[in-house]
Amino acid sequence: MRCPFCNFEQDKVVDSRESKEGESIRRRRECLRCEKRFTTYERIDEIPYMVVKKDGRREKFERQKVLSGLLRACEKRPVPIGQLEQIVNDAESFVVDSAERERRTAELGELIMNRLRNLDKVAYVRFASVYLDFKDVHEFMSELQDLLRTKDANAAKAALAAAQKAAAQKSGGGKSSVDKSSFDKTRKPAKSGH
Repeated sequence: MRCPFCNFEQDKVVDSRESKEGESIRRRRECLRCEKRFTTYERIDEIPYMVVKKDGRREKFERQKVLSGLLRACEKRPVPIGQLEQIVNDAESFVVDSAERERRTAELGELIMNRLRNLDKVAYVRFASVYLDFKDVHEFMSELQDLLRTKDANAAKAALAAAQKAAAQKSGGGKSSVDKSSFDKTRKPAKSGH
């Protein structure tokens, strides 16, 4: 604590007392340079960190909500929980480091998606499908095509299969209308009858 008299940064606490309401602690300090005494108060920082939703609403940032979304995206995937916790820590640090004590969900979502994209492609597609709120199959397929262009095409194919399964379940169990052949680069063209 900086001394208000000489600006020296070292002091000693000579007395501490809790307030009557228990909401703060009053400390008497003595500067180690000029030996003058001054009083400080410690209070719990009660202003929450916020996220700004797409529609402009503000909500309190919740670590558990981020972790729950990641756990759903990584269900039955070989992703260690420690790496998910690190993503949540990174997201929380990103919000806490904001001078305004808030971040847009778009910024937060991008950070999480970038981490997932490097960690597990299938989990990335699952998270992105919920977060990006694709309007139609074409937007979704465009995102999958971007993944296919990356080094790990096998993971993208697995993500496509998972997406087709999810789409089939969402539409009532029927077959997905996604044409898998347009993504299968190893497929040979059909022979013509001529």
